[in-house]
Amino acid sequence: MNTLRSCSRIITRVHNIKSVDLIGRRYIARWIRPVMIQISNRKKKLPVPSEPPRSSFTDWNYEAEVFAFNERLREKFVIELLTKALTHRSYVSQEKQKQREVGIEDPELDIEDNSEFIEIGKILTSKIIETYLSLALPRAPEECILALHDYLLSNQMLARSSSFIGTKDIILTEEYPPTEETMANTFLALVAALSESVDEVHAGIFVRDFLIASLAEKDLSEIWNPENPVQILNDILIKDGREPVEPRIITQSGISTLIPVYRIGLYSNKEYISSATEDNVNDAIKAAALNALHNIFNIATSSTPMKFNLVVNPSSDSMKNLPLKNWCTQNIEKLLQRN
Repeated sequence: MNTLRSCSRIITRVHNIKSVDLIGRRYIARWIRPVMIQISNRKKKLPVPSEPPRSSFTDWNYEAEVFAFNERLREKFVIELLTKALTHRSYVSQEKQKQREVGIEDPELDIEDNSEFIEIGKILTSKIIETYLSLALPRAPEECILALHDYLLSNQMLARSSSFIGTKDIILTEEYPPTEETMANTFLALVAALSESVDEVHAGIFVRDFLIASLAEKDLSEIWNPENPVQILNDILIKDGREPVEPRIITQSGISTLIPVYRIGLYSNKEYISSATEDNVNDAIKAAALNALHNIFNIATSSTPMKFNLVVNPSSDSMKNLPLKNWCTQNIEKLLQRN
């Protein structure tokens, strides 16, 4: 009886419980979304704001920035020469024009531009790069050295190296931000200024660390690709007293599909030389010949990495790599013994 009474009490309490529904709200007004869309659309129609030069800030101190630049690189620039290397002719012309606008008819400025440094730096940097690459890649042919040389001396690579060392804000020029050509010329002027401040050996270390070292992230075989690799390979083999290469299909797959695969091997008198895989036979033969040349010249991805710790003196160190027409095992061994 007591049990029935307890059950009746429980049932009564359950019926008295009221359900509660929780409804979440973000409390964001309906007008916010269309307003934000309108603001975003108006921003897209506006022109991109120009980047203000660092020199326009009130805390700018050019002398302090140049000094900090010298110390940050841990170089031994003469401050006057460093300032000259960073001053372009367009900046001098701009300053003279400002003086004419305020009434000075024949303005005279005690400012030297870096035109002379650019010409000197271009010659010196070219000589440093050629000397360094010849010592670091003695087995590479002359054509490969020239291709790497031209790649490093391109405006893109020079401007990239100049930007990495932080010259953008301290370059004195008419335009801002500086153009790629201006950045490249600044790097060349810095090389000439460092050579005059210290010596050419120190300038060579500067070029090695900030320009030539960029080859570490590149596949050298991508920079230099001869047009007729099979003919070049056969010429080298014939000079070495070996037979020309004979291409053979090692394996093939999907020849009746849209993307076939051919693996071609090159053999000289039944001796394996190299192989490559492409989507057609001709490209595979060419790729296999390129792989063989890269291994012979020691510039393949599997070859010994290029050294980036050599110290060269462009005035005394000299080594001329063999051109392709004279390249053979006997000639390269004589060249290596002589150097």
